[in-house]
Amino acid sequence: MFEKLEKILMPMAESIGTNKYLSSIRDGFLISTPLLMAGSVFLLLANFPIPGWPEFLASVQVGNTTLAALLEKPSDATFTIMSIFAIMGIAYSYARQIKTDKIFCAANALMAWFLLMPYAVTGTTEVAGTETEVTLSGLPLGWVGSRGLFVGIFCAFAATAIYASVKERGWVIKMPEGVPPTVVESFSSIIPIVVTMTVFFLINLIFGLFGTDTFSFVFNFLQVPLLNLGDSLGAMVIAYIFLHLFWFFGINGGAVVGAVFNPILQTLAMENLEYFRTGVGEGHIICQQFQDFFATFGGCGSTLSLIIAMLLFCKSARIKQLSKLALIPGIFNINEPIVFGLPIVMNPVMLIPFMLVPTLNIVISYVAMAVGIVPICNGIQLPWTCPLGISGFVATNWAGGLLQILLLILGVFYLPFIKAVDRQYLEEEARATQASEEEEDDIDLDSLSFDDL
Repeated sequence: MFEKLEKILMPMAESIGTNKYLSSIRDGFLISTPLLMAGSVFLLLANFPIPGWPEFLASVQVGNTTLAALLEKPSDATFTIMSIFAIMGIAYSYARQIKTDKIFCAANALMAWFLLMPYAVTGTTEVAGTETEVTLSGLPLGWVGSRGLFVGIFCAFAATAIYASVKERGWVIKMPEGVPPTVVESFSSIIPIVVTMTVFFLINLIFGLFGTDTFSFVFNFLQVPLLNLGDSLGAMVIAYIFLHLFWFFGINGGAVVGAVFNPILQTLAMENLEYFRTGVGEGHIICQQFQDFFATFGGCGSTLSLIIAMLLFCKSARIKQLSKLALIPGIFNINEPIVFGLPIVMNPVMLIPFMLVPTLNIVISYVAMAVGIVPICNGIQLPWTCPLGISGFVATNWAGGLLQILLLILGVFYLPFIKAVDRQYLEEEARATQASEEEEDDIDLDSLSFDDL
């Protein structure tokens, strides 16, 4: 059975892991990650989960503004325009993979994205006691945030592909010898960028003829349905069953499944952040923080519960020593020592709890948030290594931290399975000890000497 599953999953994992589009998205988001985490520090300061704290900040005047408004600026400089960083990162990563000009492709993709964007901001103004809707020229912040990300991903790939294709055909301005390399690269990029600009101008023109724009069309007909699918309990459970099945066969399930699922989770997290800050839109139960801090805290399989069970209830020297070594990394959600050291990989005894414990975490957390016992995650970006309890408190409130502790206790489901492995290791250690004693009792004729007589 396991050999058949391996034959099916291994090629699938290899094709996903080496897919240049999915890996470009994954690597592209890594560029924006440190910026978002830095912005999260200030966002946390502005929205620390203590009653009365936001009101206190709003009451502190700093010149013509308030301390609360000033603390929002770093998050505006990161979260509000996060699509810009993501597009540049994805285009840069994709250009690196297809071996073309990385920095020019990043700028080219950003240009294409802005070319498709509608430069109009709507609002209301009061004239003679009557509110009137007005439209002004400007960059709508809604589109440069998470709502414009799907169009941005398309622009990153399409613009880079057009650029590379034009360059491969030799349609470039060639400079004479002796010209500095930077100048040569700049002039050789002119025609590829002009072609890209023309293509995206025509796309914008076509949508304009139908009375809409690319961003609105993609958001209403593609992005909203896809986010609704990703925001479902069933999608999350299925994704995580496959994620842990990949890990069982020694494949990094987070990298394989995350390449497809993480862009959706990150977009949902950005929408949660906007919802908590402004009250605009709606919140989502499932998002990046839900995954990191309620589905798989302690690493894949939520193995922190397993480590505690190993420490408290197992007797074999091998498991005792491994649990001591794995405890500190496990607290910070790093569990490769357990996955490969116990091992869980290719260990059929551990497969059931390894898949079932995270599934129970997802279902219980989803229900707790759906009925309002625990608030949904606020979208604040935290390092995935943030320890249990602290992460739940910051991402929701004290109820989230308490839920994490309860889920950790419920992970006792690992106990009967690790006890079975423990018994196996105790028998192996006993046989090894017995074999060692028998070797000591054996008479070695080569060591005999008549001088000892």
